[in-house]
Amino acid sequence: MDRFAVIAPFGDYASDVMVQFLDADGVERLGSLARCWNEPFELASPVRSFAAFKGQKNFTGGYWAATSRSQVGYESWVERDAAMALDFDPAVVALASQPFRIAWWDGDRDREHTPDYFVRLMDGTGVVVDVRPNGLVDESTAEVFAFTARICEAVGWQFRHVGDLDQPYRVNLRWLARYRHRRCHREPVAEQLREVFAEPLPLFAGAERVGDRLAVLPVLYHLLWCHELAADLTEAPLGADTVVALSGRGRS
Repeated sequence: MDRFAVIAPFGDYASDVMVQFLDADGVERLGSLARCWNEPFELASPVRSFAAFKGQKNFTGGYWAATSRSQVGYESWVERDAAMALDFDPAVVALASQPFRIAWWDGDRDREHTPDYFVRLMDGTGVVVDVRPNGLVDESTAEVFAFTARICEAVGWQFRHVGDLDQPYRVNLRWLARYRHRRCHREPVAEQLREVFAEPLPLFAGAERVGDRLAVLPVLYHLLWCHELAADLTEAPLGADTVVALSGRGRS
């Protein structure tokens, strides 16, 4: 049985909503959500391009996701930070940007919406993510998000609205993301760090027990990114005195 072929509580929402997407082979497809909900949208190509032009107010680009080992597009720094946070989440195994376009009739007019991200969790659950700072969610946007949440519930997905990340978590996440690539993992340094931080220690002090601090820190930050080591990322920027400990929640 396909690992995504779970029983979904189909409803009228799913039957009436059309989904347009580019599958993993780049083939354009169209169908009802009730029929397409179990497609691997985390492998889909973006349904629209990420425009870049002189003078534009938003910043577009691509973020390399360590989770899916793929390029994930973004249309603002807020979306980029959201992609980083998803990539950092140990429950996430894959993600794709602009995964599909949904279209529906709201009783007065045709509507359509392209979510920002589709995420696949470790347990097989699909998650649709829309990114918008809370202060920019007007009445129309709130209606679209609410509708998207209802159709996600109808097919057994989750829906998340993500706004600006709080500081200093955002600062720490951006820093650790620099060390997300597997090339930052070096043995036996990683194993020595696991042994040293079996008991909580300040970040620099623990690194210096293993060897030259400048050589050890990239591996230490990589282990923090992979959740093999843990630190509080919400209270203050990472520094010499940040307490680090072995996590036991690591992922390869």
